[in-house]
Amino acid sequence: MIFDKKTKITLGATLILGLILGALLFGGSSKEEEKNTKETVIKDQIWTCSMHPQIRTNEPGACPICGMDLIPLETSENSDIDPNAISMSESAMIIAGVSTYKVGNSDGIKEIALNGKVEVNEKGVYSQSSHIPGRIEKILVTFTGEYVKKGQVVAYVYSPELASAQQELLEAYSVKDIQPQLLEAVKQKLKNWKVSETTIKKVIQSGKAQDKFAITADVSGYVVRKNVELGDYVQRGQTLYEVADLSKVWVLFEIYETEIGWIKKGDKVNYTIASFPGESFSGIISFIDPFINPSTRIAKARIEVNNSNLKLKPEMFVSGIIKSKMTANKSSLSVPKSAVMWTGKRSIVYIKNESEKGISFKLREVTLGPLLGSDYIIEEGLEAGEEIAINGTFNIDAAAQLAGKPSMMNIEGGKVNTGHDHGSIQSNAVEEKQSSLQTKKTAISTDAKASLQPLYKDYFELKDALTKDDFNLAKNAISKFEKSLNKINMNLFKGDAHKIWMNYQSELKNNTLHAAHIKDIKEMRKSFESISNVMIAMTKSFKPLKESSYIQFCPMANNDKGANWLSKENKVVNPYFGASMSKCGEVKQTIK
Repeated sequence: MIFDKKTKITLGATLILGLILGALLFGGSSKEEEKNTKETVIKDQIWTCSMHPQIRTNEPGACPICGMDLIPLETSENSDIDPNAISMSESAMIIAGVSTYKVGNSDGIKEIALNGKVEVNEKGVYSQSSHIPGRIEKILVTFTGEYVKKGQVVAYVYSPELASAQQELLEAYSVKDIQPQLLEAVKQKLKNWKVSETTIKKVIQSGKAQDKFAITADVSGYVVRKNVELGDYVQRGQTLYEVADLSKVWVLFEIYETEIGWIKKGDKVNYTIASFPGESFSGIISFIDPFINPSTRIAKARIEVNNSNLKLKPEMFVSGIIKSKMTANKSSLSVPKSAVMWTGKRSIVYIKNESEKGISFKLREVTLGPLLGSDYIIEEGLEAGEEIAINGTFNIDAAAQLAGKPSMMNIEGGKVNTGHDHGSIQSNAVEEKQSSLQTKKTAISTDAKASLQPLYKDYFELKDALTKDDFNLAKNAISKFEKSLNKINMNLFKGDAHKIWMNYQSELKNNTLHAAHIKDIKEMRKSFESISNVMIAMTKSFKPLKESSYIQFCPMANNDKGANWLSKENKVVNPYFGASMSKCGEVKQTIK
């Protein structure tokens, strides 16, 4: 077919117009569809905070709690990160103060700080006794600290018995030819009183008995104690004074019961003495007490020191360091103390995992060994080379709790506790125990309130004794508490208060019935918990105290079931754990 020029131009224009229309129709539809798809994706996207997973929003922005940039939720939820781990971006780690550490082997050396004193060497202490009975006519040792030399005359004694024995000597000498044995017997009697042969001959030659006899020092040393004064009467064998040889002294270090397993005879101790700043000393432990002092719970380790120049004085304070190495068969993995979170029942750390999808931390239980300075030995639960969080662990754990993932207080994960809920589940359990006790405010007379004061005084003494881990003091306090309880006159409580008091009294008597037979502080704390529940209920009901009191709670007491106690102070000092966790707990309520 032949087209003329005009026809060709018309067909070309039509083709171009068709292409333009097609582009407008089909191309615009594609772009619109793409736009709608993107809007749908953005609309369906959930954004969250890596540090506060409870935050959920349909659009990006900043976290209203910490100000961090929100991240797409599906970034973490659809990744290959362990569902029990808590994900965290690098910026989140910086804000939360999280730093990590690679687990490595420890040298297994524990440095133990020791305190002690320079003491007199007991092996060099000697009691100088009088070998003559009588009256001190003259004393030559006049003060403590005086040096006495062996053979030196230390006192003169007048002895009627010795005077009589000398007279017997003269009489026996006069008949020596007839009865020689008598003379020898009298001489031996005088020698038993340490009268010398020279003195005996002198008495015989003079024919007169001596009035006073000298007592000479048996050993050399420094007087550490005087027992007699001029004019005192002494018996044969009575101690006149004690002397000590200070050319050798002891340095005695105190070892706490918890550290005694690390220290043994033969260990080297480097020490300093407060009196000689800048100087250092060292010695070898030659003896360790075989018994623990029941009051102080310490034993003493001894170092024997040559002191010929008398530089060291008894009672000087000494500070020492001993380095003790673990036995070869024990684990040597260690982690900083700050990495470990301890609930009293379990110890946990957070393991860092890093992949292409991001960083996450997962809880792991570990078995702790001894504490070496600022590091814990790990017996089980970790391997060398694993990376753990050593700072910011509480922030990681808080995020895990909020996300319902395994955490320190909820090892299985699940429902999240929010706010400062210091063990609400345990607290509820404790409140159930008190539900049978009347706590409705009930008026009582001034006399009734006064009768309760000794009971509260003894209760607070019991509480304070338990905070100090002092079993004997606690046993004395609970005994006084029982006596105060028995002295309260029930007739002072009238009307409804009478029935309520009888209930309280019955509970308290049941809880103190076997107080005298309690054998250890653990059992004492069980009784204290039951007593505390009654005292708290009674305080709420009767309001007998003139000043505010505070109901305090520890979630870890009573085998992690939680326990309350009553305190006069707002400050928490835990009676259920004493010094081991003295600050564990919180003030749950103030009774004004």
